[in-house]
Amino acid sequence: MSVENRRLKFPRSKDTEFVQTLHKRVNDYFTTNNLSKNGDWTLVLKTVVMVAIYLVPFIFITAGLVTSVWLSLILWMVMGVGMAGIGMSVMHDANHGTFSKNAKVNTWVGRIMMLIGGHDKMWRMKHNVLHHTYTNIEGEDEDIDVGNMFRFSPHQERHFLHRFQHIYAWPLYSLMSLMFATYADFFRIARYRRKGVIRSDEEVKKLFWDVAIWKVVYYAFIMVLPLIFASVGAGWIVLGFFMMHFVCGLMLSLIFQAAHVMPECEFPEPAESGEMEDAWFVHQLMTTTNFAPKSRIFSWYVGGLNYQVEHHLFSNICHVHYRKLSDIVSQTAAEFGHKYKSERSFFSAIVAHMRLLYDLGHKEVALAT
Repeated sequence: MSVENRRLKFPRSKDTEFVQTLHKRVNDYFTTNNLSKNGDWTLVLKTVVMVAIYLVPFIFITAGLVTSVWLSLILWMVMGVGMAGIGMSVMHDANHGTFSKNAKVNTWVGRIMMLIGGHDKMWRMKHNVLHHTYTNIEGEDEDIDVGNMFRFSPHQERHFLHRFQHIYAWPLYSLMSLMFATYADFFRIARYRRKGVIRSDEEVKKLFWDVAIWKVVYYAFIMVLPLIFASVGAGWIVLGFFMMHFVCGLMLSLIFQAAHVMPECEFPEPAESGEMEDAWFVHQLMTTTNFAPKSRIFSWYVGGLNYQVEHHLFSNICHVHYRKLSDIVSQTAAEFGHKYKSERSFFSAIVAHMRLLYDLGHKEVALAT
């Protein structure tokens, strides 16, 4: 971690009864029901389904079985749905170490991210280390620090362009996975070395070449093979590739933005000393929102990420358990006077997110109340 991150500290002496009670109740749930905190056969089945949604259309395209341009483009978009599903429901748990109790299985399943354009180690640095530890803290959580194009926090400087961010967010969100597949990982290597997340120049070199080699493998797989063997023209292959990433990027962006950049979410700032005001568990409740908790099909597809509160509190537990844990977390939070945030539907969450983008673009301060 960076010098800055080391300076940030969450108080250990506050809300200890709440934290201990919540931990005990969650552990008791698994003990009483004789359950593992890792994934089960349903997650294995889901993995097969998501990988099939991604690979089967690709096989049809690459084998030259599809001669229709329009059918080809539809299949590329279906691949985008599969890509997002793999990202949310498969590699996400694996890279949190919860897909399996076997660490090697988690490692190999996590590496499936390479075949959708990302890099598992870089993702863990960005997501596990920075986002999960310092959620919604400006200057630390890269999910809200995305440059001057967006103002995601009331503590960030407001520019004239931000007045329109609720409009241009849609096309830019679509670029999310394409950024991962092209330049983002390389930029992060340099940035994480400066921040101290990457601890040595030797590790920088090793990561750079590992990222570079896997990018070459990815583009050889996803672009070169169809260009050689597909029955449609090269231009349509390139267009299909971009459409796949646009579908995936938009879906992933909206899922994660609807969890943290919301009107009810807070954006805490550390004191000059680096001390945060609230305990880490309370901080996660303050900065995270659930959505669509009653939609089981939606929850299945997004890998339980509509239960973001449970995921942030217990990222060491597989998402297949989040729905059951939500009752424990919400009841315990209510007992101790902490707000448990949840939007009724995914649509209402997106509307609320866009409303916050509008407010942040038009007002100097737009804090949760």
